[in-house]
Order: sequence, then C-alpha cells, then structure tokens
Amino acid sequence: MSLVLYGHPLASFCHKVLIALYENGTPFENRLVDLSDENSRADLFRFWPIGKMPLLRDEARDSTIPETSIIIEYLEQYYPGPVRLLPLEIDRALQVRLWDRFFDNYVQAPMQSLVSNRRRPEGEADEIEMAASRATLGTSYAMIEKQLAGKQWISGDDFTMADCAAAPALFYAETLIPFSPEQPNLSAYYDRLLTRPSFARTLEEARPYFKFYPYKERLPACFRDAGG
Repeated sequence: MSLVLYGHPLASFCHKVLIALYENGTPFENRLVDLSDENSRADLFRFWPIGKMPLLRDEARDSTIPETSIIIEYLEQYYPGPVRLLPLEIDRALQVRLWDRFFDNYVQAPMQSLVSNRRRPEGEADEIEMAASRATLGTSYAMIEKQLAGKQWISGDDFTMADCAAAPALFYAETLIPFSPEQPNLSAYYDRLLTRPSFARTLEEARPYFKFYPYKERLPACFRDAGG
C-alpha cells in the first residue's frame, strides 16, 4: 500500500489525521508505533529522527510527510476525495488554517501540558504551568463559543481540516476543563463532532487504549470502562 501512517491510537494528533483519512475513505496502512520497542521505534526514526507522531510515508512518491496540517494538505493535493477539507477560495482557506492552528496551539497544547504534568511523580507537577494551561483553555473555549454562533462547523457550513483538529483536541480537553452551561454553541458542536462517522470510527479504534489515559474516569460514559 502506498500510504503508511505511523502513529498511536491514543494520540490526539494522530486522531486528527485519521479523521481526514476516514472522511475521504483514503486507503492506507495504519502502523502502530510502540516507542518502548526498539524495532518499532527505529522504523519511525529512520524516516523522521525528531520521532514525533503522526508521520505519513508515501512509498509511491518516496515522500515523508510530518506535521498534521501538512499531512492533511498533502492528502488534499495528491490523494483528493469527495470531501474537500481545505477550501479553494483563499479567504476561506485562510480561516480554516487559522482555526486549525488555533486548536493545535491553544487547545491541544495546554491540554497536553496538563496531562503530562499529571504523569509526573508526586510533587513534581509544575503548578504555574498548569494554571497557565487552564487559563488558556478557558480563553479558548470562550473564543470558540463566539466563533460558532450561527455555524454548523467551526468555519461555516462545511466540515474542514479545522474540524479535524477540533475533534480530538476538545475530546481530551473536556475531560480536564468541562464546558460550562454558558457555552451552548461549544457543547452542541462537540456533540456533532462525536457523531461524525470519521471521528466515531477513530474513537472506537482507540477504545482498547483509553485505560492508559490518566483521566479515563472523566471520559464520556461509553468509554470509561473501555479496554478493562
């Protein structure tokens, strides 16, 4: 198979790319990376020594594509499908790119900071960093709530790359800082994301791994006991 995606089912950034692939039914090999396994680790690092996931390898074009947004734009260019995830019109495309970056930088990043601090040994969490991350998430939620007024998806009527970024970011962030009753647009949007077939499939594949998530007790009820 030409396309190989290196990733892990629990990783939120991997979810972002999986959603894009499933939206268009793009054939690919989903290669799970176990960083604790020397061979699995070496398989990833030979193409991308930085070692970050996900990573897309296109054997047909002898191309290695890192970084989620670049991967999705690459797929749009070379493996297009019926769902256009990046508009052709420049102003709309810029809005999609803006919100794609917004979710990566201001929802994913503080969410991952909070989770990584939870994993530290007792007494070693950075309380200042955690407070800043919580504040960033609170500000981001308010901005998303405002942006969604009158919209089905984050940039308008069409599901785009920005929504691919939003789904996993909000899925995990909501377990840390729940949405408030004053954020009905955000809550309704999150519900729509959960029922989007591409994201629902991604979450179902991740189900056996949710037991390793440190805030698993805060996941949506249907996933709390997943995997034992």
